Amino acid sequence: MKIKTVTTFKNFDMDFTLGQEFTEDLGPVDGRKCQTTVDWDGDKLVCVQRGEKEGRGWTHWLEGNILHLEMRAQGVTAKQVFKKAE
Repeated sequence: MKIKTVTTFKNFDMDFTLGQEFTEDLGPVDGRKCQTTVDWDGDKLVCVQRGEKEGRGWTHWLEGNILHLEMRAQGVTAKQVFKKAE
């Protein structure tokens, strides 16, 4: 699977096999490396990152034309919601 993130400041490509742990180089994003596993949990795409911070990762899922993103680290969860432009 491939995930491409494009922003005004930085772009980031993530290329991985579902369910298989890999070394993720987040140098372009925040300068760190971690061991990452991404897999489906029902209809949600769940990422678990093992590294310098406990409980780090994210979850993506769709509800209609709305994309949900939850990002986690050290017991704190941040949520973003993106609505498709019409």
